Order: sequence, then structure tokens, then C-alpha cells
Amino acid sequence: MNAFRPSRHGSRRPRVSFEFFPPKNEEMEVSLWENVRRLEPLGPAFVSVTYGAGGSTRERTHNTVKRMVDETSLKPAAHLTCVSASCGEVDEVIRAYWAAGVRHIVALRGDPAGGLGTVYEPHPQGYHQTSDLVAGIRKAGDFEVTVSAYPEKHPEAVSLDADIDALKKKVDAGATRAISQFFFDNDVYFRYLDKVRARGIEIPILPGIVPVQNFKQTAGFARKTGASVPQWLADRFEGLEDDPATRRLVAAAVCAEQVLDLIDRGVSDLHFYTMNKADLVYAICHLVGLKPEKAQAQQVAAE
Repeated sequence: MNAFRPSRHGSRRPRVSFEFFPPKNEEMEVSLWENVRRLEPLGPAFVSVTYGAGGSTRERTHNTVKRMVDETSLKPAAHLTCVSASCGEVDEVIRAYWAAGVRHIVALRGDPAGGLGTVYEPHPQGYHQTSDLVAGIRKAGDFEVTVSAYPEKHPEAVSLDADIDALKKKVDAGATRAISQFFFDNDVYFRYLDKVRARGIEIPILPGIVPVQNFKQTAGFARKTGASVPQWLADRFEGLEDDPATRRLVAAAVCAEQVLDLIDRGVSDLHFYTMNKADLVYAICHLVGLKPEKAQAQQVAAE
């Protein structure tokens, strides 16, 4: 990939969105809001806030989303799962989001209650799968509904075609957008997009981008979620386990290379899994021409 060609990117300002997770303690709370404020001036299309396994972060997710509505210019999308909850309990959460001013939900089935690798068992009185949850959300209010997509298939799916069948059900139920699981080989994403479009699925499929803050940790998570880690990526981080400064520089270069290639190939919307750390994401956005809205306005006026 030929990464740095500013003249080719200057006229194509990408749209971005960011994912955060709710803080577990006061220190993480302070850090989260510092990072939210750092990225807010970039004017993301939306920001999503995750929902813990089995609804374990339900209150923290709701409080984080509500504060975003009340105190920032951001448009939050609240994650919601149907694990270990009845339809009534999930519907209560949907109504609470609507009352808080949230109009966008990221609908996910959620990991099995026993954790990744265990068998998923739907709640007897609950939504059995994501498409059911999507239908329930759309029935409850005029929400945007985003769902997940898996370029290398969901770990539990018997095949990629079967997984695309599941995505089609979510779209038929009313999903308006999908965000992909992260990937490192852009060809994987484009091959998936070709298959999805061939099935008549036309909603936007945003590529999920993860800046590698910690290679070992990211590789471990990739194994659990079915995302492949190319050998060339492992090679770039080899020997940097005890060198965080160099690791961050390499991470920025790797992610920027990936993002610029996606833009070169026609992608206009990017979703960043921030891990509640703004610096790498902010730097990459800057490299692709995405600057704070005030600076953008000043640049346009000068031109």
C-alpha cells in the first residue's frame, strides 16, 4: 500500500464514528471524558457506547449516553443486547434511551452468558436473535438501528454464507447500517462487501478499525472473535513488547496505512474502536484530512 499521498485525500473528507465503553471506576471516568472531549471537535457522525455481557454495564452505559446527550454535541448510539433478559426488560431499556434523547441503537445479540466459546441460550421470554431485537427496537420508536457484520464470519456461524443470511435477516427486520468486526487485511473487507451486495444487501457496511494499542492483547481478542492476524502485522510489532514508545509509532503507521488505503479504494465512512484512548485515533484522523470543525471552517474561508 502506498500510504502517504496527501494530494489524493485532500478533497475527500471521510466521515468517522467512534466507539467507547462505559467506565468502571472514577479514574476511568475522568479518562473517558478527556478522550471524548479530545475527539468531539472532529465532528463524528455518531459515537457508540458498549453494553456489557448480560447487561452488566446497563446503568453505566445509560449514564454515559445520557451525559453525551446533555453535555456534548455528539450523537450517541447506545449498544443493546438481548442476553439474559426478557423482552419486557429489554423494551424498558429501549424506552429509557428514547426518554434520554437517544435515537440510535446498536443492536447485538451479545456473547453467551457463559462467555465466548460457550453455547448461546436465549432467554425463554427474550428476543432470541438479533433480527428479533431489531424488529423490537423499530416497533418501539423511530430509531436508527446499527448491527454488526463479520467479514470473516461470526465465530459461531457454520459458514460465511450462513452469516450473511443472518445479516440479511437483520436488514429485513429494519437495520439501517452495519459496522464490521475489525480486520487488518483490506481485501478481506472488500471481498465481503462484494458478497453482501450480491445478496441484495444495500445498507452501509462501515469498516471497523482498531488501532493496535497492545499487539498481544489485540491478537488474543482477534482469535476469540474469528478475525485473522496477518503475519506481516505480527512482524511489525515483533520485539517491541517492552518498548511502548516505538510500539505506538508503529501502531499509528500501520493504522494510517490501512485507513488511507480504504479511502483510496472508495470508502467514505470509517468506524474506530477507540478503546477509550483518543491520541492514536486523533492522529490518524488528522492524517486523512479530518481536523477539528473550527479549523476546517477557517481553512475553507482562507481558500
